[in-house]
Amino acid sequence: MAIDEAKLNAFMGAFVGDLGAVMHAATVVVGDQLGLYKTLAEGPMTADQLATKTSTDARYVREWLSSQAASGYVHYQPSGELFSLDEEQTLALAMEGSPAFIPGAFQIAVAQFKAIPKIVDAFRTGRGLGWHEHDVALFHGTERFFRPGYAANLVSSWIPALEGIEDKLQRGASVADVGCGHGASTLIMADAYPRSTFVGFDYHEPSIAYAREAAVRAGVVDRVRFEVATAKDFPPANYDLVAVFDCLHDMGDPVGAAAHVKSTLAEDGCWMIVEPFANDRLEDNLNPVGRVFYSASTFICTPASRSQEVGMCLGAQSGESRMRDVVIAGGFAHFRRAAQTPFNLIYEARP
Repeated sequence: MAIDEAKLNAFMGAFVGDLGAVMHAATVVVGDQLGLYKTLAEGPMTADQLATKTSTDARYVREWLSSQAASGYVHYQPSGELFSLDEEQTLALAMEGSPAFIPGAFQIAVAQFKAIPKIVDAFRTGRGLGWHEHDVALFHGTERFFRPGYAANLVSSWIPALEGIEDKLQRGASVADVGCGHGASTLIMADAYPRSTFVGFDYHEPSIAYAREAAVRAGVVDRVRFEVATAKDFPPANYDLVAVFDCLHDMGDPVGAAAHVKSTLAEDGCWMIVEPFANDRLEDNLNPVGRVFYSASTFICTPASRSQEVGMCLGAQSGESRMRDVVIAGGFAHFRRAAQTPFNLIYEARP
């Protein structure tokens, strides 16, 4: 075996970076849960001061802060042994709901590690792993990771990109959010369009229970409700808009879901499909974003689809061509890419 030492050293260097990132992920979750980032955002402080303010142990906090500094997640000033967050780090780590808030992503990563034994079994047997079979960290992490992107883009650019829909929502429309999870997307739309009514559907009962509580906190229960139902059996109501956020590729029978969505739409209704950003060819997805989505798809999306009927297994990097095929096979006549971000593709489908 002929080894190129330079190539080996480069690979091992990348490995060290990856291993550090993997081990760092759990520290982010701990810091988030204990409020360490939010407290440190108040200003520079020593480990002892941060521990006092958060009612935690100073020795643990110092080790945690050291790991954060080594990862570039906090700054360290040797003079005075002070740790601090700059404005950008604060936006990403300490401000829940900001467009750059990232701790939820690390909750998803931790949930994947907890699923390793089940995924090993799935690889050997071909069985699926349903969304409901994952650790609860996945449900909360998914909401917290995706909500900032929805908050930043859904009302400002995605809905306006759909022909005639924003005007309908402003005047008063009927909307279904299918696969709504904890209801973040539903409530963002409800807040922006107070004359419209919304119903969120999801097969996962604990998520629907969470969404109902969130609607109560938001004070919108008079025009927002959440119900347990799948994408193939939620009740029709001549919806002006049906939305699916980052979940069509998870479904075992996305063609059947598409056909059912069509049957629930008003004659001039619209289906908005939000999917992870993906090119059609594997070789065009071999990049940092594709790395995240393929990894998540291995543990979450593909097993979820395999656990259901048909088990089409589109995966999180299905691309526009495969999505078009699914939508057209479901009976829709019109399909187009309406908008995009570095992380999402937004499609518009019409009967």
